[in-house]
Formats: sequence, structure tokens, C-alpha cells
Amino acid sequence: MHRTHTCGELRAEHAGQTVTLSGWVQRTRDLGGMTFVDVRDRYGLTQLAFNMDSNEALCLSARKLGREFVIKATGLVKIRESKNAQMPTGDIEIEVTQLDVLNSSKTPPFTIEDDTDGGDDLRMQFRYLDLRRKPVQRNLMLRHRLSIETRKYLDGVEFIEVETPYLIKSTPEGARDFVVPSRMNPGQFYALPQSPQTFKQLLMVSGYDRYYQIVKCFRDEDLRADRQPEFTQIDCEMAFVEQEDILNTFEGMVRHLFKVVLDVEVEEFPRMDYDEAMRRYGSDKPDVRFDMEFVDFAPVAQGKGFGVFDSAEAVLGIVAPGCASYTRKQLDKLTDWVKRPQIGAKGLVYCKVNEDGTFKSSVDKFFSPEDQAAWASHSDAKAGDLILMLSGDLDKVRKQLCELRLHMGAELGLRDPKVFKPLWVVDFPLLEWDEDTERYHAMHHPFTSPKPEHFDLIDSDPGAVRANAYDMVINGVEIGGGSIRIHDKDIQARMFDLLGFSPEEAQAQFGFLMDAFQYGAPPHGGLALGFDRLCSLFGGSDSIRDFIAFPKNNSGRDVMIDAPSPIHDEQYDELFLRSTAPDENTDA
Repeated sequence: MHRTHTCGELRAEHAGQTVTLSGWVQRTRDLGGMTFVDVRDRYGLTQLAFNMDSNEALCLSARKLGREFVIKATGLVKIRESKNAQMPTGDIEIEVTQLDVLNSSKTPPFTIEDDTDGGDDLRMQFRYLDLRRKPVQRNLMLRHRLSIETRKYLDGVEFIEVETPYLIKSTPEGARDFVVPSRMNPGQFYALPQSPQTFKQLLMVSGYDRYYQIVKCFRDEDLRADRQPEFTQIDCEMAFVEQEDILNTFEGMVRHLFKVVLDVEVEEFPRMDYDEAMRRYGSDKPDVRFDMEFVDFAPVAQGKGFGVFDSAEAVLGIVAPGCASYTRKQLDKLTDWVKRPQIGAKGLVYCKVNEDGTFKSSVDKFFSPEDQAAWASHSDAKAGDLILMLSGDLDKVRKQLCELRLHMGAELGLRDPKVFKPLWVVDFPLLEWDEDTERYHAMHHPFTSPKPEHFDLIDSDPGAVRANAYDMVINGVEIGGGSIRIHDKDIQARMFDLLGFSPEEAQAQFGFLMDAFQYGAPPHGGLALGFDRLCSLFGGSDSIRDFIAFPKNNSGRDVMIDAPSPIHDEQYDELFLRSTAPDENTDA
């Protein structure tokens, strides 16, 4: 037996017991007559004590231990003379009588501490060492707890977990597929699923009326902090339901998770339709932890001879509370921020509402104090507030102002990660027009049902059709989304036609699903929650990588195992492939 207890288990009531602990050496301290060694496992840390007077040889052995050595120590639990209230095991120590080195260790390339000296690249290269750090362990424990509690909840409301295939057919779902060549079918390819969408719909046709899966999905898309090429969804589908049934079920699940995992009571989720979200916040995933709603300044700012406003489709702004004290340097910095390529604004107009009732604006020569007073009145700006305005094309200005609003919210400390403000965004457009391809694309996916009252608009005004689609948004992050699905073959065929599929293409891509609809498909719908995003939200982080055991970097690479990597010539041959990549080394 390598241990009788874990390194986080022993307390004062264990004093007098002989125990055996195993773990990794966190640190050693040589105090002359005494040597102390902190031994660590995933449960905690315990201090080992070695005394030169009682066992010189053993103490000298302890002094040879290096960081991250794997050791086994047997000894007597004693009450510490100097207790450490910061440690759960801080009341005791182990007076060691036997020490075994189970494995030595090279000096780690960074410290295995809460605050490490290792950069991101180094820690990802040695991820197996980074995973020993307590913050990372806490993140993975949180992920585990969320997974367990999700399964408990869904099992309690009659959902069953069904596994769906990872080797499927390539279908257009918005992102690029990862494809897998088939050796047994030369020249043909599987695709890794972007989601189990069609399979879960087929399960509804099959009568499994409540399905879920905590499932890996794969999308070959550009990466950022909240994206990975492989990620995990809580994927769900229900039959014989309407939109409200689905919203209530999964709102209940998420509120349950907040309560049992974080002990946080979350209010009922308000509903906000897509058009309202865009009008008030310029985003379909608004952060409603703070106000600063958009104000349409066109009625009081246009027609005054200022060409930048007069020629613009939209003049929108926000009121930053208490920011009239911003200096010229601060305002210039803010202007430079919105002019960055990532934001793309051409400039920023500001107006200070001073405490003494006067106004100071960057466009004083175009607008009188009376004009600026009208701005303040129109936006309900108070003394001490700062009005910030952008102008241009409506869609672009909304996106730019949304980013500015979030930036100001962060600057003013209004985006507290410990405050949770959820909502449902509903009634999305069914379709969006792509100017480049001059055709419609599905806003959600091709299987989303139009709202029944909009069926008649599909032929006459497709762009006006609203969908039975919904997103769960918490703190400005889209946690998940879903829709009521089309379950009628004719409506599905019409949807494919709108999206530019010929009947032959639709049959080739999705014939199996359309055929299934002819055999008694029930009304059904569902959603998928981004499990990694949910974990990062609960953990108070902006990055999902912190909650994935072995994540990829921004280039989609696993730098620890060096993947992706070239394959051997023999593998190309047996797969009937050849590479056109430049400077390829196929002998790697």
C-alpha cells in the first residue's frame, strides 16, 4: 500500500496515528536541526518533519529531495508547534520514520505554484506539469462537477443519453468540416461532426422523445479565447414540445447548476427578442449586468450642418455615468481605441455634461450649448456624465458601439464576474442575406422552423421571416442556442431551396433526413449548450482553455504532442492521397 491517507485528509483528530502518504515534493526547508518537506497530491498538502537528533540519516535523505520528486513517507501524526491557519492540514505534521523515493524528477521548467513563472506557451508544452497546479485542478474539478450535475438533472426529467457517431457525412453547417479519409473507400471521406444535429432529429423520429449527450464537436474555424477546434456541447432534443417547453426545461437546468455548484440563486430568465436586443445593445448576446443602453441621437443631432452626422444612416451613442471628469488624454485614448482595425470606427464624438451645467464637446463649433443640452435631455444624461457618439452605417455602428459599451463597462468595473444576469434572446431572423454570394444563409441552421405565423412570408418576403430560434445568454456570452425544428418534408425542401440547394443537392446531402420525415416525424426541438463556455463562466474566466485538460493553441496546434504533424509516404499511398503543401516533409 502506497498510502493510508491523502495529503489533504489529516486533521488534529488524527494525532497519534501512524500513516503513510504518497505524493509530489512541493518544497523543502532546511532549518539546521530540522528539515521540513511539503508533500502534495490532488487532495491537498501536508508537512513532513525530519529531525537530525532522532534520525540523522533520514534527515540527510530528505535534504536530497528535489521539487516534484515522487515520494512515500510513513510516520506519526503530531500537532504542529506553529500551526498554519491558511492550510486545511495546518494543525498537524508527520514525524517521518521511513522515506522512499518512488521516482526522481528533473527540475521543472516552471514552478508548480498557484502563481507560476511559466508563460502560456511553456505551460502548454508541459501541460502534464501545468495540470498539477491547484488552479488548473480546481478548474477541472469544476468541469467534472458540472458534468455530473447536468447528468443528474437530465436523468431526473426523463432524458436518456444516446451516443451518436463521430465518423459521419460532410454537411454544410456554417464552419469548415474536419475530414477523415477512408482507406476502405478510396477517394471518399468521413467528416467529424460539427454537432450531432441530424442524428438527434432522427432519434426524435425514432421515438426517443428526450435525448441528451455531453458530446465532442469539431469545427475547423479561426480560433480565439472562447473557441477550440474540438469542443464539448450539452446536446439536447425533445419531441412533442413547443418553444416555451424547451426554454423552461433548460432554464431550470442552468438555475439548478448555479445552485448546486456555486450556491448562487439566479433569477428567472427574462425574454428579449432579437430586434430589441440589437436596438438596445447592438448585440444578439447583450451583457445586461449594466445599463448604458444605446440612444438614437439622429433626431437631435442631424440637420445641424455637421456632415459626419448628416450623411450617416445612424447616429447612436451611450451615456457613460460619472465620466465627465475624463481628461483630454483619456478621451484621445478612447478615440484611438475605437479607431483600431478590430473596431473600425472613423472617429468618436464626445460631450461632457459638466457638474456646473455647462457642456464641453469635441464638436463645439458645429453644435451650440443649446444643441448639446438637447442631447443630454434626449439621452437622460445627468451632470457628471459623458455622452459618447458614433455614426455611419447602422449595422457597423451597432457593432462598434457594442464594443465601446463593453469596454466602458469593464473600465468602470460594471462587469463583475460574480454577478450573473441571464436572458433568452428569441425570435431570430430565419435567414440572413450574403452580399458576396447574393443568396440567403440560415441564421441558425437549415433545420430551423419558421414561426408558424410567418409561413406565408417565405415566398413573398424571406428576409422578414422570424424563426422559432433562441439563444441562452449569460453576462454577454452566448452559452447555447437552439430552435424548434422543421418536421415536414415539404417545408424542409422549401428551406433548402431558399438556401440555394438544388433538389438533387438537397437529396444528396440530407436525403436520409427528408426521407425520415415521411415516416411520422413528431414536432420537436432542442438546444445545445457550450459546455466549455459554461465551465469558464462558472469559473470566472474569459478563456475556455483553462477548463480543458489538453487544449489547442490559437493556431489549432497541440504543442505538447506536436499535432497536427506530417504523415509517412506509406500512409498517403494506402489512403490514395497526395499532398500539395509547400515544403512538405512526409518522412516525419
